[in-house]
Amino acid sequence: MLATLDTPFADARADALSFALGLPPLDALAVLPVERAGLTVHLRLLGASHQVVAGPLSETVACLPDGAEPLPGRAAATLPGWGYEFTATTSAHEGEPEFGRAVEAVCARLLGRDDALTGAFPGSRHAVTALALDDAGDGTGDGTGAGIGWRTWHAYPQTREIVMTRSRLVRQR
Repeated sequence: MLATLDTPFADARADALSFALGLPPLDALAVLPVERAGLTVHLRLLGASHQVVAGPLSETVACLPDGAEPLPGRAAATLPGWGYEFTATTSAHEGEPEFGRAVEAVCARLLGRDDALTGAFPGSRHAVTALALDDAGDGTGDGTGAGIGWRTWHAYPQTREIVMTRSRLVRQR
């Protein structure tokens, strides 16, 4: 789903992002609920990036108030009956053409998917935040529905950076 937003792009730089688990649902500009692996996964586009609510987990990557944890490269948690893993990387692009092509490639890959939410902010056609379920999320590859995974992309035209995250929530056996 493509959401054209009329809220100004709030994040100025990738290094302003914070990470939090367990926050209640925050005000969202767009929400896409998707059923997978026996869960309803809510892909939530915030004015300051994203939030995913899936089963017992709430993951927020956004510009959060002072005191929030900075965005880690890796994180893991154990919840009752579940395991969770998170990774984040940032790619920096030398020039505007390379950055634009990278953002457009993400948008094209997600276009028309019923399990993806892309938000386009005003002011720059490359000011984009995107979330999508990841088929490899359960880690088993056997289609048993043991878990769910998602990926996100946060594009920053001002600095030509793209922050990419990958998360997995897996049922403990």
